[in-house]
Parts: sequence; C-alpha cells; structure tokens
Amino acid sequence: MSEAITVQWVEEEDSLVGKYLTFLIEKETYGIPIQHVIEIIGIQRITEVPDLPVYAKGIINLRGKIIPVIDVRLKFRKPEKDYNDRTCIIVVDINEIAIGLIVDTVAEVLSIADENIVPPPELKSGFGNRYIKGIGKVGDEVKLLIDCERILENEELEVISDMG
Repeated sequence: MSEAITVQWVEEEDSLVGKYLTFLIEKETYGIPIQHVIEIIGIQRITEVPDLPVYAKGIINLRGKIIPVIDVRLKFRKPEKDYNDRTCIIVVDINEIAIGLIVDTVAEVLSIADENIVPPPELKSGFGNRYIKGIGKVGDEVKLLIDCERILENEELEVISDMG
C-alpha cells in the first residue's frame, strides 16, 4: 500500500517541476517554485515581535500554528507601502520551516521550461543576486525567479524560526 502512495507522491512532485507562483513587488514580477508554497492567504493581523530586522514584521496565528512573516518589499530594499486588499501572504516551506512572505499581490502560476531560464547577471557591487536563482523568459516578459533557500541567510532563518 505504501508503495502506491510513494509513486503517487513522486508523480505529484514531478508535475510541480517548472511551475512558479508569480507575485508582484512594485512593477517587478517575481516567481517562486510552486513546490515551496503551502498556501496563499489575505493579509491579516500581525503581532509584532521586538528586536527583529525591519523586514520581519512579526507573527500570525494560522489555524493554531504560529507563522513568522517577512515583508518581501522591505527585504528587497523597496520603500514601505501600506497593505491593502491586494496584499497577500504566501506561506512557504523554507528548509522545513513555514514562513509567510508578504507581497503586493499574487499574479498567477506559470510553467517555465528550463531552456527559458537563464542565470542572473553577475554584478560587481558585491551584492550579487543572492535571492535570484534565474530569470525566466515568458513571451516578451521576464520573471525574476527567487531562490527560497537563499531569501534568508542561515542566521536570519534561525532568528525567524525561533519566533514560530
């Protein structure tokens, strides 16, 4: 019986390969691999936790589970913006830790084939493209593909996971 379940799980995992949930921060479209997404919820009351980086907004209670949330806009050094009815929290699994990513709005799920993904350009500023895993070409548009494992450094992940 468990063999059939394993096969089904592998097929489901394979069907997620190349699929990205896209979201907007200002006018830029970003994508995260769909296999990291647990769920998408509307913005809700966030309890602030003292002594956190400015982008770590606090925690939410999601059906009894405490989830730390970060504002992706602030993490990407964009100006702060009031939340509205389009603001969403994408709950993702990063190294087996559930974290909420606050984004301006969710766009769609896209399939992007490997041959349509190019590495990000190398920057000489020292900043590099730490969060960007690749650039997806979709028609005449580009989508900046986020590396979920690198959106937070190990120390940040530890601090934020302790909140939950």
